[in-house]
Parts: sequence; structure tokens; C-alpha cells
Amino acid sequence: MCFVCGLKNVAGLKASFYETDDGALVAAFTPEAVHQSYPGRLHGGIAATILDETIGRAVMIGSKKEVWGVTLELTVEYKQPLPLAVELRVVGRITEQNSRFFSGTGEILLPDGTVAVLARGRYMKVSLEKIADFDPAEFEWGVVPKGDDPEEFEV
Repeated sequence: MCFVCGLKNVAGLKASFYETDDGALVAAFTPEAVHQSYPGRLHGGIAATILDETIGRAVMIGSKKEVWGVTLELTVEYKQPLPLAVELRVVGRITEQNSRFFSGTGEILLPDGTVAVLARGRYMKVSLEKIADFDPAEFEWGVVPKGDDPEEFEV
């Protein structure tokens, strides 16, 4: 039921995440009418949400143990409006980290590659059991591969 990646959340973004060879995390999603603010435009708060999720998940790339990011600070800069009903890509990268904290950047790209929204965030590393008390199997948490997942994902 996660708003960003949950496949059963009818109002969610249903984003798919892919790691790139250069250590970035890419999210792909197609915003719908339920995600709009002004007619035909993605709500800015939802743009911030997908950026926060993508940057926060990027810390998992190459990690030997499961680590999650809890947001401490997020700054968002809106450059272009985001359309509905077209696939958008979000790129998140870790820029700095130590044993307890990490920082990262992200951007939302329009279909032509133009950067529409930029973000910078600071997060605390936390294990999943300290974030929430739940059974991952019961809540169907996990990777759900799709038949059309790309072998490589260009940014």
C-alpha cells in the first residue's frame, strides 16, 4: 500500500525502481489525474514525494545490509511543470555518507530529458525493524519483477 511503489494502492504512483551501472537509482512512473494540482499538471507535493523516496532508497545500492533512509531534510526546486499521463523518470544519487547519515540529490526528468524538478536531501540510516513493527510478508513487501523490466535503464 505504499503511496510511491505499492501495486495495490489505487491512488498510488506504482513506481518501479532500477539501479544503474553508475550507482544511481532510477524510478519510472506515470502520473494520473488523481495526482494533479492544476489541470493536467502533477502536484508539487507528489513530485517532492517521489524525489524523497528515490533519494532515500539510493543508499541501498551496494549496501551489504538492508538500510533505509529516514528523511531529516528535503529541499526541492521546481523548474518546469510536470505533465500527467506520460512516463517520467526520477534519478537519485548519494553524494555523501557516513555510518549514521547520508545526503543525496535527485531530479525528475521530462520525456525529452529536460530536468523539471531538482532536490537535495539529508537522511538518517535506520534498519527497517526500527522504522515500523510489521511482518514484511504479511504486507507483501518485497521486489516484484515485471516481465518488461529493462536489462539496462538509461538516464
